[in-house]
Amino acid sequence: MRTLTIAAVQTTPVPYDLEATWERFSDRVRAVRDTFPHVQLVVVPELFLAAEAPLLQARPDWARRNAVTVPGPLTDRICALARETGLWLVPGTVYEQNPGGDPYNTALAISPEGEIAARYRKVFPWQPYEQTTPGDEFVVFDLPGIGRAGLAICYDGSFPETARQLAWLGAEVIIQPTLTTTRDREMELVCARANAWTNQVYVVNLNAADPAGVGASTIVDPEGIVRQQAGPGEEVLVDVLDLDAVTRVRAHGSAGLNRPWAQLARHGEDIHLPMYGSTFQPVPAPLPPGR
Repeated sequence: MRTLTIAAVQTTPVPYDLEATWERFSDRVRAVRDTFPHVQLVVVPELFLAAEAPLLQARPDWARRNAVTVPGPLTDRICALARETGLWLVPGTVYEQNPGGDPYNTALAISPEGEIAARYRKVFPWQPYEQTTPGDEFVVFDLPGIGRAGLAICYDGSFPETARQLAWLGAEVIIQPTLTTTRDREMELVCARANAWTNQVYVVNLNAADPAGVGASTIVDPEGIVRQQAGPGEEVLVDVLDLDAVTRVRAHGSAGLNRPWAQLARHGEDIHLPMYGSTFQPVPAPLPPGR
């Protein structure tokens, strides 16, 4: 059985205080390790380490003034914490410096060895409100001996291309740090279930707690069933994700019925997609775990 035990920490930063927010982050990570020693991966919300404030308290110049280099001093601290705790860390997202203009909104995955395993720049910033530069590629990373994960950020989940591409790249779980402060959270939860069901993957959609966000973080299984959903306040969602369930559901169908990946493998190349100027491409053969 290939399992990934996660802790999705629904919490809030200390607004506009980077050092205090770092202390909160590192304290939360160490507390998870001490309280739940079986956890393998910890994730926190979008822009947590950027110490963003609630929506109507935002400062227009905050992102540019506090954008960091990747790698750089901040990632060095995160990597050291990962080595110390022996955990995979997805430390939400950071503002990453962009010499060509507005910073990127960047998610990171740090291995227990303290290496940057993945860097993903948000492809779909929330428009017209989020003043960051879009990224141009989707990113997955391997958890040796376990499986493959993909990264998405908040509004990315509103575009079905995101989850489809990550699944096509072999993701069995999508980790989606989020910072939603508005009442459309209900539709994001609909999207999380739809993305999980139509691509037969786990979706871990982690929002910030009140007052930074509206909470309601969720973990959805490959059949689109909600395993856990948080309230508005500070919570930690601990769960053991059976990645072999992805293989089972894709082979035998959601609820033993629907097999969209098998459908694409059988007929995808014959379906013309004028919107994309092409057809479905065969799904690449998955690599063995750890490769």
